[in-house]
Amino acid sequence: MPTRFSRRSVLRSGALLTGAAVAGCAGAPGTDPLFADGFEESDERWTRHSHIGPEESQDAFEWDISLSEEQAAAGEWSLEVVTEGDHDDGVAWVTAELPTPEDPSTFSVSFEAWSESESFNVLRNVVASLGPERPTEEGDFPDPGANSSAVPDAPYGGLREPLHLSEGWREYTFDWEPAETPDALYLSLGVAVVWESDATHYFDAVEVTAD
Repeated sequence: MPTRFSRRSVLRSGALLTGAAVAGCAGAPGTDPLFADGFEESDERWTRHSHIGPEESQDAFEWDISLSEEQAAAGEWSLEVVTEGDHDDGVAWVTAELPTPEDPSTFSVSFEAWSESESFNVLRNVVASLGPERPTEEGDFPDPGANSSAVPDAPYGGLREPLHLSEGWREYTFDWEPAETPDALYLSLGVAVVWESDATHYFDAVEVTAD
């Protein structure tokens, strides 16, 4: 894995893909998933995290992540992510450790995210990453508009794309082709604040396949 690139610099915003362009990236029908979670039983596989920029203390950022029956793309439960926007900054996310298959050529990730309304303004971005390291700050996720499906030899997979593209549930997907099988594998999903307003989003139907 090339070390001269930072995690942030490789997935630059120049690698843009629309939701329609990546809609077919998920694993082929009938493929047994490497990981799948609809949050119907528990959220014990996930750990919760948050980060805000150096201008504010971590305690100043109000956020919450919990199981909820308010919305569901499938079944009855989903993962609720609440973020306040007073500081025009901050990201809240969850991370799960995945099994590492032998010699995969491509990882494909898909998940559903819910927004209360459609907006022409970017109110929040959904952030996601899949790779050998756990994210510890917002800079460990891709830049705005980036999707690893368009970045050959990316050191990790992921995306940062707008929420509120439509009202209700919307599927997000990305692919990642690692240069070598990672020793560890972590999937992270979350919400990054863009607009100065409070917001609630939901995640459901998370699936990772390895082909």
